[in-house]
Amino acid sequence: MKLESSVSHAVPHYRMRIVTSLSDIAAAEWNDLLAAQENANPFLSYAFLHALEESGSAVEKTGWQSCFITIWDDKQLVAALPLYEKSHSYGEYVFDWAWARAYERHELSYYPKLLSAIPFTPVSGNRLLARSDEGRLALINILQELQTAGEYSSSHLLFLPEEEALLLNQKGYLLRSGVQFHWINQGYQSFEDFLSTLDKKKRKNIRSERRKVEEAGIQFLHLSGNDIQQEDWLFFKSCYDQTYREHHSKPYLNLDFFLRIGSSMPEHIHLICALLNGNKIAASLLFHDDQRVYGRYWGCLEQHSCLHFETAYYQAIEFCILKKISIFEGGAQGEHKMARGFLPTKTWSAHHLSHSEFARAVSEFLERETGDVELYLNELIDRIPYKSLKQLT
Repeated sequence: MKLESSVSHAVPHYRMRIVTSLSDIAAAEWNDLLAAQENANPFLSYAFLHALEESGSAVEKTGWQSCFITIWDDKQLVAALPLYEKSHSYGEYVFDWAWARAYERHELSYYPKLLSAIPFTPVSGNRLLARSDEGRLALINILQELQTAGEYSSSHLLFLPEEEALLLNQKGYLLRSGVQFHWINQGYQSFEDFLSTLDKKKRKNIRSERRKVEEAGIQFLHLSGNDIQQEDWLFFKSCYDQTYREHHSKPYLNLDFFLRIGSSMPEHIHLICALLNGNKIAASLLFHDDQRVYGRYWGCLEQHSCLHFETAYYQAIEFCILKKISIFEGGAQGEHKMARGFLPTKTWSAHHLSHSEFARAVSEFLERETGDVELYLNELIDRIPYKSLKQLT
């Protein structure tokens, strides 16, 4: 690793430490800092990040070497930046392969690079974890010095809240926007109540899709937290692996990871299983807190018409309505979600390239791309499936 043991930028009255294993921080210290953030989520929790590391899913061997920036006073952890030294760009969902190829064509090294993100998790949330604006600025300053001192090609912070993206932009980072699709709960009392707000064509299509699953004799089992047993995790993992096989790729996460989060953060986990003749045939894994549900993984062992939509979307929407949860984030990309009541939402990332000429070229590229994204968002808004935009205020 090209890490400096110390960074020259001094933060008055504080100590800075690069943490290469989350085990070097107490869970209570990390979660206490997390509790002070406005845009935290379960994926930033010590339990989730620690499970990624301890299971071997996100470690140096897999191209995710932890190098968290932490700032301490005499009593507590006052700021932290989840940070990884990356030797590739897999598992990030904000694609920079073209940038890497451009470096290679010019016989320059794009890797290693520095990445602040939750591995394999395209969910927006705080990255600059701090108890004050001073702490957030200190994290940015230290990250920039670390990038220079370690001779990294670049640093990237993915799926940021807009306010963090704008702060990084003020410090010289290039901003990049993208689009996800989220379902918004307008205080619905039932799934039919939700359907009543859609235009006739979309409403009819959803009812038809649900009817096909019902007529196939498929039923659903919802399991929350500690109700999920090891045999359920084994079944879910087989579905998860099958999804990756169908896409001719290797699964990022192993069984040990899922068993760990099932044990360490059950209050944030909900598993939906599809059953046919009493046998499980498909599954969808949700994470949640009081405000949001996050659809993360889906897979099936048998193919049935509309089973994906029912297991991964409609059952999750019913869960949101039942639990009075405000937002359902359906995962990365997926314009097809709009026909099922999801709405386009802008995402943010920030990027800093050390090479001045490449930084200029990427800046010009992002300027063009941002214009395309804005046009795309406007087109999507024109196709919103609801009867009236007034229903969404």
